[in-house]
Amino acid sequence: MTRIAILDDYQGIAMQMADWDGLPDGCRVEVFHDHVADPAVVADRLRDFEIVCIMRERTPFRRELISRLPKLKLLVTTGMRNAAVDVEAAREQGVTVCGTAGSAHTTPELTWGLILALQRHIPAEDRAMKAGAWQTTVGRGLAGATLGLLGLGRLGSEVARVGQAFRMNLIAWSQNLTAERAAEHGAARVDKDELFRQSDVLSIHTLLSQRTRGLVGARELGLMKPSAVLVNTSRGPIVDEAALVDALRNRTIAGAGLDVYDTEPLPRGHPLRSLDNAVLTPHLGYVTTDTFAVMYPQTLECVQAWLAGSPVRVISG
Repeated sequence: MTRIAILDDYQGIAMQMADWDGLPDGCRVEVFHDHVADPAVVADRLRDFEIVCIMRERTPFRRELISRLPKLKLLVTTGMRNAAVDVEAAREQGVTVCGTAGSAHTTPELTWGLILALQRHIPAEDRAMKAGAWQTTVGRGLAGATLGLLGLGRLGSEVARVGQAFRMNLIAWSQNLTAERAAEHGAARVDKDELFRQSDVLSIHTLLSQRTRGLVGARELGLMKPSAVLVNTSRGPIVDEAALVDALRNRTIAGAGLDVYDTEPLPRGHPLRSLDNAVLTPHLGYVTTDTFAVMYPQTLECVQAWLAGSPVRVISG
């Protein structure tokens, strides 16, 4: 019997989103809905599984964990890039790593949900209305305001397009961004400090790497206007989380909209949970039915292809 694990199915929908009954006889699928952070506990849970299917950025598969799973032969991740998987360690152990397609529009859509929630105080007014109050805040409009984009790639350019529709002024910066590339998306290329100084809304859309880890720290936050807001739907460690908490507590910036964090799930007692000028979502950028309708069927396809001896969408590094 081939044992197949599906991890971190938080919403309990993995079995509904693909026809797992189409697997060959002798396959047994087991779904885990909880998240386990301790690699030793994960290793114990998965020690008898030949195939493991993971949702990207949930359970990391580092060398330590992979080395403790001698029966593992196939690891399927959603997406074709997963920084939480040590592909080299998997290859050295003879584990095939495969991936799926994703979606380019869902994270930019959530970005704008967070921007509007911050600028118009939607969560606060919702809470106040349900408590019997009426008009407790004064919002800020977007037309004529400056949208700063830290990163203007595939996702940042989608956010830029909507910013133009709101008649915002667009500026952008990243290490490799040229003035010509920025202009193609209706933005002016500025230097890093000016990005933080000028932005009324600063939205982060860059990959997490050694050079972007901690890219937004106390110094950068200190350059921002007291009326400005920061939105991060990229990766938590791009922003110095402690420095951001301090900026929000001291109200040196007006607010933050966050979908990503240093530790996920965000610990229950984390200080971000208690700040009234932070709008928080639990890494929902890709969590939509249309995205999962691609990811889970392609995960199943990866399993079926590997079982048939012809792996598809193999990730080599």
